[in-house]
Amino acid sequence: QVQLVESGGGSVQAGGSLRLSCVASGLTYSSDCRGWFRQAPGKERERVAGIKTDGGGNTYYADSVKGRFTISQDNAKNTLYLQMNSLKPEDTAMYYCAAGGCLTVAIPWYVKYWGQGTQVTVSS
Repeated sequence: QVQLVESGGGSVQAGGSLRLSCVASGLTYSSDCRGWFRQAPGKERERVAGIKTDGGGNTYYADSVKGRFTISQDNAKNTLYLQMNSLKPEDTAMYYCAAGGCLTVAIPWYVKYWGQGTQVTVSS
């Protein structure tokens, strides 16, 4: 049984930082694409960042977060991270961890597994 469990969300003021974590269990080698998505009230879910687990450096960032967010992974701990700096009120959303198989995270990929989400609220 696959589980993705996020943590690290919370409320911060604009300019602050948070680090999200996602502990995965039950995933196989075929789910080699991991990422973070977010959904704000009334908006569609959007890709935020993605990474391949092969360590080849294949990553993706939405234009809105480039230079502020960093995705990383600790394969030994089966944990995915999202370091979020210089947070803005428009970053407020529910953040979801995701996993699936893909050739590259640079283009939209099929998410096979979702976490339950962790809320991030940024106040001005």
